Amino acid sequence: VRIRLQQHGAKHTPTYRLVAAESTKPRDGRFIEILGLYHPKARGAQKEIDIKLERVDYWINVGAQTTDTAGSLIKKARRAISSDAQTESESQKNKKGPTEPSVENVSPEATLEEKAKPSVEN
Repeated sequence: VRIRLQQHGAKHTPTYRLVAAESTKPRDGRFIEILGLYHPKARGAQKEIDIKLERVDYWINVGAQTTDTAGSLIKKARRAISSDAQTESESQKNKKGPTEPSVENVSPEATLEEKAKPSVEN
């Protein structure tokens, strides 16, 4: 079993499927499972690489071998996920909740004065 790319898409707009397939089958032939998609010309909100890494790990543990290109795409996807996780954890550390004045900093006289002021209506 090999993990490799299957070519799809229209002329000048290639898309590829990352599949687990028997090594004796043709490149675009029968496959066992679709493991992900690769869009080399991704635009806008479309993701360039979308791979189910859990399933890739399963097939590798079972003994599947990756082609050179498929292996490099899997590494790239792993790096993207780890960098996203680092960025997310850093943003959570930098986020601070809404700041409220602490009760200790407000004197009781100040709150009484605010309540005693008459409201002005126009």
